[in-house]
Amino acid sequence: MTETPDHPAPGSSASDTRPVAATIIAAILLLEALGLFAAAGWYLYGLLNSTPTSLGGAIFTMVFLLVLALWLLVVCYKLAGGYRWTRSAALVFQLFVVVIAVPTLSAGIISVGLTLLVPAAAVLLLLFTKPVVAYTSRTSDSARIL
Repeated sequence: MTETPDHPAPGSSASDTRPVAATIIAAILLLEALGLFAAAGWYLYGLLNSTPTSLGGAIFTMVFLLVLALWLLVVCYKLAGGYRWTRSAALVFQLFVVVIAVPTLSAGIISVGLTLLVPAAAVLLLLFTKPVVAYTSRTSDSARIL
């Protein structure tokens, strides 16, 4: 018998199946991570074609973008696996995105502001749905922490 969302494999409970909301959150986090990698590439292109005012600051910003993108990939992967700590990591990142999106909207850059705000709002709403909370809060014999 094959495992489907309606019929879990023998020995697994219904709470072990990944809810659609968790898959949507993971997909949004993946797209945000890819966006950060693209921003890092664009930033690197700009650094190679101009002289930065502060080389140390430019290197720090580049490394920060790459580390943040990698971290978001880890959160995406672990959230899809149902790890409990990923909800707080995703929540904090989305709050930072909202903090950037609101002034962007206020400055009149509507397309960029909405591109940042809509996925962040979707993740913030989906993080607190019952299926996602149950999926990431389940208890079982395997003590998966990290």
